[in-house]
Amino acid sequence: MRLPSWIAQHLAALRAVLVFTVLLGIAYPLAMVAVGRIPGLDGRADGSLISVDGRTVGSSLIGQSFTDADGNPIARYFQSRPSAAGDGYDPTSTSASNLGPESVVDTLATDPEESSQSLLTQVCARSKAVGELDGVDGSRPFCTPDGVGAVLAVFRADGLTGPVTRVVSVNQVAPATPFVSTYEGTRVELAEPGHDYVAEGGNITPIRGDAPAEPAVPADAVTASGSGLDPHISPAYADLQVNRVARERGADPAAVRRMVEEHTTGRALGFMGGRGVNVLELNLALDREFPAR
Repeated sequence: MRLPSWIAQHLAALRAVLVFTVLLGIAYPLAMVAVGRIPGLDGRADGSLISVDGRTVGSSLIGQSFTDADGNPIARYFQSRPSAAGDGYDPTSTSASNLGPESVVDTLATDPEESSQSLLTQVCARSKAVGELDGVDGSRPFCTPDGVGAVLAVFRADGLTGPVTRVVSVNQVAPATPFVSTYEGTRVELAEPGHDYVAEGGNITPIRGDAPAEPAVPADAVTASGSGLDPHISPAYADLQVNRVARERGADPAAVRRMVEEHTTGRALGFMGGRGVNVLELNLALDREFPAR
């Protein structure tokens, strides 16, 4: 007796579900667990967790903050790269900010919940903060001295052409001082929250300023990685922090610099990416060698 076609189709679908459940729901996970038990891989399979005195303090594969309860950097520790994953380095919210090079105008509102910083202002603010923390020049091209994007909305008589009729520093609000007093002979105004100066006809004009072409603060100190979980910083950013960490720990900067070298890894597979310094492992080594005074 031949089954009706609709029953045969359902039975075939059921068999496919059962086969793929066994293969992908049971056999494949068990195979991956078995691979993770291979000597040399078992540590990574368990998340590369790092323990101190029986207490798990983090993972060598996931970055973390070294800040106090108020979010301020703890000076005796090397600081990590910024993170856009959740509240920072959240493995369940791994992500980038999705802001690109054209994100130069902040959203300003009277309600802080409705305000947001452009990528340019985030970079400027971070560079200024790192410069102050480590005693270096934190200035960058297209950044104001107070740490926001140096961007003007320039209004002209004929839209894109003609004499300038009005100029607004779109990322600065009272009581700030405009980073330039005039532009093409027109006084520069501060922005007012709630205004969209692009929609009002302003031509967005970033101003480079006189900051050095090669900032003292490296790029990885002011930008997040694509995953937001990167546990490494560049050797350049680590070197920038050596004197501060040595001073706070009462250590010889040369000794701290040697420890940085010991915790610097090469390029992945010898050719991908750049050299990196694992911040957690370095800070733990410093705690052992030069405990807080």
